[in-house]
Amino acid sequence: MDLYLPKDELLFVPLGGSGEIGMNLNLYGYNDQWLMVDMGVSFGEDGLPGVDVVMPDPTFIEDRKDGLLGLVLTHAHEDHLGAVPYMWKRFRCPIYATPFAAEFLRAKLTETDFADQVPIHEIELGGRFSLGPFDIEMITMTHSILEPNALAIRTPKGLVVHTGDWKFDPDPQIGEAADVKKLEALGDEGVIALICDSTNVFSEGVTGSEAEVAKNLVEVIAKYPTGRIAIACFATNVARLQSIIEAAHENGRCVALAGRSLKRVTEAARKVGYLTGYPNLLSDEDSMEVPKDQVLLICTGSQGEPRAALSRIANGDHPTVQLDAGDTVIFSAREIPGNEKAIGHIQNRLIKRGIQVITARDEPIHVSGHPGRQDLARMYQLTRPKILIPVHGEPRHLRAQAALAEQCLVPESVVPHDGTIIRLEPGNAGIIGDAGAGILCLDGGRLLSRDSETFRNRNRIVWNGVVFVSVVLNQFGEMVGEPKITAPSLFDEPGDDVRLDLFAAEIGNRVDQLDDDEVLDDAAVILAIRQSMRRPIRQKLGKRPLIEVHLMRVQESA
Repeated sequence: MDLYLPKDELLFVPLGGSGEIGMNLNLYGYNDQWLMVDMGVSFGEDGLPGVDVVMPDPTFIEDRKDGLLGLVLTHAHEDHLGAVPYMWKRFRCPIYATPFAAEFLRAKLTETDFADQVPIHEIELGGRFSLGPFDIEMITMTHSILEPNALAIRTPKGLVVHTGDWKFDPDPQIGEAADVKKLEALGDEGVIALICDSTNVFSEGVTGSEAEVAKNLVEVIAKYPTGRIAIACFATNVARLQSIIEAAHENGRCVALAGRSLKRVTEAARKVGYLTGYPNLLSDEDSMEVPKDQVLLICTGSQGEPRAALSRIANGDHPTVQLDAGDTVIFSAREIPGNEKAIGHIQNRLIKRGIQVITARDEPIHVSGHPGRQDLARMYQLTRPKILIPVHGEPRHLRAQAALAEQCLVPESVVPHDGTIIRLEPGNAGIIGDAGAGILCLDGGRLLSRDSETFRNRNRIVWNGVVFVSVVLNQFGEMVGEPKITAPSLFDEPGDDVRLDLFAAEIGNRVDQLDDDEVLDDAAVILAIRQSMRRPIRQKLGKRPLIEVHLMRVQESA
């Protein structure tokens, strides 16, 4: 990409996460040297049939990979490290993370063919290291996962604080509380820019504590003494897992895990010293041998993921776990925007089967991992930045945080979008260019641009169907036999075979009308066949299907 970038200036370039919640990928640049912070994924979206996962298009930094010094992971959530298995080979850079995120990433990389090639450097909590002109210090925060970190990034142009995902939780249940004293010390040192999580900017007050959820779970589970209980939560929320286990034990229930990601998370947590006091967790298969009123299942699928354990249980096709009328399912998680419909489908299926469904609307069994407005104001007071850059949010979140920062007397704010190149210079901060941004979609085993012809055609097929036409012509341009037409999902009703015969006759007539030059030109014949099909299908069905023509030519003997 031919793009002028100024020298001796500190630049911030978000390629993902500034315009949506998820798929975070951020860059800091100085004199053609680059530091990458996070490389995440997000759920697929409407208009992308067959796609479960999307991630930022990294072309901008891929073109500059010789200057890429490393990737720093703030924590182990999928929207911050989930793209590493799909995109690391484009950069082959070293990766830096605290122990849990490093262990979790190693487990994910075992499913690739390059796991032993990735240099992963473990940084202790509160650790500090240097990469070129960037001096990076890990600042312990609290969030809905183990070991979340803010980054203090010291550069020749000043100190930047990149918050990652965070909240202030005085009693996180597992792990350390946020290092408020360090944040205040950074403010005393002088912070030129705060790059800050915007997810909960519309939530007044402060975010609740995991300690409150732990207490409430004991009481809620006690309300359902008969039948099996299943609790769906984010697999990576290890504090919540611990709270559920302890609440189950207090209610005389043993605990089983249902879902591969839960097993992966607990294994990673134990390897770095967490959850070691709970060695007797059952498998989902073993849980079915325990009396119903003595077992509690922790399940994946709180966001309605179609292949997760809870979705399969709700459908009645899980290979080992079965829930029946009188059992209870508790959703101890928030609904990520965009997932409401999928979650609703699962809950409705459960309810139709006579299973009790409890959500955070019914009981206080979830707290967010992101800061409310009062928390954000406190962060500004601690760090006293000269510039605020709101990230990790949709445009409405970013604008709202910028407005809040203005109310809190932060001197400058710059609202980014994916691809903006921002100069981090107090008194002269602003957008100075556009790196270009896009979205890559995981389609089976390949990455495709969201704007690719594949997805345009797939959407057309979803809404309008597809017609396949096979035609054989001889060396004179004459049809050999009848055209073969198939139109799955368009012509499946009784009597439609008659319509297809009429279309075949129309194709023959149209080919006969071609002149000598056209009939010997494959492109002209294919165009004529498509034209002969489009109008009658539109008139009869009101559809504009994708029409695929397979043309073969054969030599016939005289």
